[in-house]
Amino acid sequence: MISRRWVVFMVRDAITQVEDAMQPQAHHPDLLGWQRLVGTWATEATHPGLPGTVITGQATFEWLEDQRFLIQRSHYDHPEIPDAIAVIGIIDGNPAMHYFDPRGVHRVFEVDITPDTWRFWNNAPGFSQRCTHTLSGNSKTINGQAELSTDDGVTWEPDLTITYRRTG
Repeated sequence: MISRRWVVFMVRDAITQVEDAMQPQAHHPDLLGWQRLVGTWATEATHPGLPGTVITGQATFEWLEDQRFLIQRSHYDHPEIPDAIAVIGIIDGNPAMHYFDPRGVHRVFEVDITPDTWRFWNNAPGFSQRCTHTLSGNSKTINGQAELSTDDGVTWEPDLTITYRRTG
């Protein structure tokens, strides 16, 4: 015969296991600094291909449900600059960002964040990119400068310059 105490113990143990399984996964240590980006941002950008044009827009950063991937959605108020989505997370043990836009473009970048900078870069044959963003101390502004190389990183040309201003 099964004792009542044993049944109560087993039920409590099962409930604890289910509750533990339902808890959000802990942040990966390499993603802890990315919390500073979470929120809504107004953007202003310039691009060498559109001289004299200020491109306004909006970007949002939000955690995917388990907080192991950061989703960036970017919208630009100019028909020649595509909206985009990027997913930042730990891929094969390394911080990485996958970028997608409506043109069918998919790029993979290495990423890094420190208290002062957010960087991403790729070394693709014939089309390498790198971007360095400077984070303000109060987390309300980010200034970024992208560069492009079409000769496998021998020479770099200015590309998109962007400022993010926190709105939410």
